[in-house]
Amino acid sequence: MASRPTVTVLGADGKATGATEVLPKVFSAPIRPDIVKHVHTGMAKNKRQPYSVSEKAGHQTSAESWGTGRAVARIPRVSGGGTHRAGQAAFGNMCRSGRMFAPTKIWRKWHVKVNQGQKRFATASALAASAVAPLLMARGHQVSTVPEVPLVIDSAAFGVASKTAAAVGLLKAVGAGPELEKVKASKKLRAGKGKLRGRRHRQRRGPLVVYSPSTDGKELVQGFRNIPGVETSPVDALNLLQLAPGGHLGRFVIWTSAAIKELDAVYESKKGFFLPSNVVANADLTRLINSSEIQSVLRAPKGEAKTKRGHVLKKNPLRNKQVQLRLNPYAATFAREKLGEVKEEGKPVRVKADFLGQLKE
Repeated sequence: MASRPTVTVLGADGKATGATEVLPKVFSAPIRPDIVKHVHTGMAKNKRQPYSVSEKAGHQTSAESWGTGRAVARIPRVSGGGTHRAGQAAFGNMCRSGRMFAPTKIWRKWHVKVNQGQKRFATASALAASAVAPLLMARGHQVSTVPEVPLVIDSAAFGVASKTAAAVGLLKAVGAGPELEKVKASKKLRAGKGKLRGRRHRQRRGPLVVYSPSTDGKELVQGFRNIPGVETSPVDALNLLQLAPGGHLGRFVIWTSAAIKELDAVYESKKGFFLPSNVVANADLTRLINSSEIQSVLRAPKGEAKTKRGHVLKKNPLRNKQVQLRLNPYAATFAREKLGEVKEEGKPVRVKADFLGQLKE
């Protein structure tokens, strides 16, 4: 999570303008991939377009059963003669050119209810992940040439980016050129029947440009809409399907200075919703427990020493009999009984001298 107090604002030339913006509180929200994946699954189902096969498919032929007595199945048969089609079985789902079993209907239950609180949590988590450079790089974004993440550009710089060429030049100036090249090179032909249904190609997602509808005009949307992989979104209508495509955190987001100013107000306006906070600031409990600060104030057990750093020297009770007797007082009795059994059998007894001394005591 990003915990910096401010973020630098870049100009149209890709250099710092000298202005800074306070980093919104949402960027310090906990990153929860489990919630994001769950909410994304439901929202993606709600975005589907209903489909079904034709009601007439498999029944557009004149066929009638021959009945019994002709040594053939009673499935309807195509009428006529003189062709291979005549006499073929029809209608059934097991037949060639027949209908499918249980034809799909458009009134299927397509939508899934997703809790509003979970959707808001997931969106906040996706925004927080967009400010962590390693997560962006793990997702495949080329952000090594970007000066800072999250990337904020002055709104005045977008005023002249109403044309596609100007918008591309702006993205290259701020270091997003390798990202555009990656998206352009990723265009591949789709495998499967989607090629026949208007989805011939697949390509990677590029940067998401978040703008303020009240300050940044329509010119921004017009300038960026024709760049492959680049999407735009108003700051007051952020969508998890854009912030975490495929349910994977770490989308490369470019903010206008006006949009990042309004982000706090957007979350403050959500009635009854409070930004989620971390249960623990550092989730690495092993590192916390073994830290010098905690180990130095721990009381060492009786008979055990500490190192120079204050760490407790632990002794193995399986090797150290004093520690074993402290943990399990019955160990001495058990050893005596075992010693007596060995003597009765007439076997040689081999017991360490120090342990015999403890037994005598």
